[in-house]
Amino acid sequence: MIIDCHGHYTTAPEELGAYREQQKADLARDPLFQHEKGVIDISDDQLRESVEGAQLKLQRERGTDLTIFSPRASWMGHHVGNESTSKFWSEHCNELIYRLTQLYPENFIGGCQLPQTPGAGLDNSLAELERCVLEFDFVGFNLNLDPSGGHWNSPPLGDRYWYPIYEKMCELDVPAMIHVSGCCNEAFHTTGSYYLSADTVAFMQLMMSTVCQDFPTIKFIIPHGGGAVPYHWGRFRGLADMLKLPSLNELVMKNVFFDTCVYHQPGIDLLVDVIPIENILFASEMVGAVRGIDPETGYYFDDTKRYIDNCAALSDVDRQSIFEGNARRVFSRMRL
Repeated sequence: MIIDCHGHYTTAPEELGAYREQQKADLARDPLFQHEKGVIDISDDQLRESVEGAQLKLQRERGTDLTIFSPRASWMGHHVGNESTSKFWSEHCNELIYRLTQLYPENFIGGCQLPQTPGAGLDNSLAELERCVLEFDFVGFNLNLDPSGGHWNSPPLGDRYWYPIYEKMCELDVPAMIHVSGCCNEAFHTTGSYYLSADTVAFMQLMMSTVCQDFPTIKFIIPHGGGAVPYHWGRFRGLADMLKLPSLNELVMKNVFFDTCVYHQPGIDLLVDVIPIENILFASEMVGAVRGIDPETGYYFDDTKRYIDNCAALSDVDRQSIFEGNARRVFSRMRL
């Protein structure tokens, strides 16, 4: 089985977007507007239509089997509105994911977004994570280290602010994919610089913290190949040495994993050369940030299975670990 650990529901019916636009309109009239959940009328046929020609079609064409599927990352939008805004938006988004996992149980397994709000506590996030894991059988979730949307005013990941989430992760035995959302800071392009910057920041914050020592069983996935981390592995090793920290293998690499959302062969070749095979999970992010065809190869940029297949440094055992074994170990609640 080939498990894609990083897929987003980027093809949701327009009714979901209309709900979000209504939330924004309410906030434009009153920034403190307290939302009610309401109903989004989307049929099962609409859900089927939204994925049959997209994610399911690409699964079949590219030879993957199962996607850990979460709401559209750039739409999480934690910087929008207040706690009621994010709570009900997240609930609706997660419930659509659950419905898709029920319609296509052999193709999708759920990952949720959290109703994070800048400057607020994490009670709503803890409740939603528990609901999605215990009621919907989700196996992971997206954790936004910068819910401000690019202004970086939240505590770093080593701060005690985050510890209730870490405790719940260990209690439920679910990993967090550290994933920011859309960016409202004009200095960043959301997918081109903000995502990759946040991935790199996340690694450094964890490296500078005692999170992995305080929670020995915790598991984090840093997406998009780990941002700049593999390319600058020597820098991080050197910083650990300068700061009198343990080696990276001891400090974080028992708990931190990178995915393969790297969209060219040399990038994947570097990733598997630098990062231990047991720390790499197959992922494509489809249908995600880069959707076009590479004119140099004639294949889609995000057809990442092809890069793993063509990586000369990998043995068959390595490929099996990246395609399936590592994901089963990290997403340990997975039953398929």
